[in-house]
Amino acid sequence: MKDVTIISHPLVQHNLTRLRDASTDPQEFRRVLSEVAALMLYEATRSFAIRKVSVTTPLEPAGGYQLEHDVVLVPVLRAGLGMLDSILQLIPHARVGFIGLKREETTLKANFYHKSLPPDLSDSEVILIDPMLATGGSAVAAMDLLTEHHAKRVRLVSLVAAPEGIERVRKSYPNLPILTAAVDRCLNEKGYILPGLGDAGDRLFGV
Repeated sequence: MKDVTIISHPLVQHNLTRLRDASTDPQEFRRVLSEVAALMLYEATRSFAIRKVSVTTPLEPAGGYQLEHDVVLVPVLRAGLGMLDSILQLIPHARVGFIGLKREETTLKANFYHKSLPPDLSDSEVILIDPMLATGGSAVAAMDLLTEHHAKRVRLVSLVAAPEGIERVRKSYPNLPILTAAVDRCLNEKGYILPGLGDAGDRLFGV
């Protein structure tokens, strides 16, 4: 699939299996999800632009590199919060925006209930964090909002994706890089990913 990266690192796949397990309690689910997010971040940031700089070590000048653009993390509420803290530990200088979306149970349409983003994202590297790419409705709605804020460099990080969701995102944003630990079989009639791992938000917060 074009611009879809499946992160097959053994630790990612090991932890994904633990997250799928229905016997994993909320406390463990939160911890493991945070670990997976940190591991996935390395792949998500691999193509960040860098520029050469010079610093002075305790002994002499040395050449090095800095990120070319500032970084903005945008978790989709609720489940995206479970991946945010560990990513912030690795990119502590990143700014954070929030997008709240709730899916209607009957139409499966995603509706906004919260928006908080920097006004201009044109010179930022944006990481959109949405653990479950199911129908694709939330991801497309989030991308529409990011586009309104002039975002040009966006990567979507999802723990698990469904083919239907990828296809829907591709229709609106054909060049959006998608990074995921797994592309699962399909969606059920309620729009849940199969085999998936259930409702990530509910499992994260013990609902």
